[in-house]
Amino acid sequence: MDQPVLSDKSQFPTEEIISLHLGKTKAVWDSFFDYLHKDHPDINSEWRYYNDGKSWLMKNVQKKKTVFWLNIIKGAFRITFYYTDRAAKAIADSTIPAEMKKQFKDGKHYGKIRGLTVVFKYKKDIETAKALLAIKLSVK
Repeated sequence: MDQPVLSDKSQFPTEEIISLHLGKTKAVWDSFFDYLHKDHPDINSEWRYYNDGKSWLMKNVQKKKTVFWLNIIKGAFRITFYYTDRAAKAIADSTIPAEMKKQFKDGKHYGKIRGLTVVFKYKKDIETAKALLAIKLSVK
């Protein structure tokens, strides 16, 4: 798996720094966040530096519920959603790619949760993220 690029604790991830690392994928970033802010204005994003992973991560929350985590890799960004087993049927019935359904079904448990990660390189990746976001927000 690609290593996060935001590893300097003293360098907060500004738009300029994000653009530098994303390159051509910055247009996908802008499209995803335009959608997120328009359709889910109650989801708030905050950057934090985490010493355990030695990198900056963006935590996205709705009220007190963590919706997804985001990190930047060279030329792309990825978001990870964590689901309990209650989401299994919704994931299986969703429009996400079959390999992601298999990733969830066979995925490693971290306590009571399993993660699904979308790597954003193309605009089509936004549709997968929208489906996973809808599941995250609908499953209690």
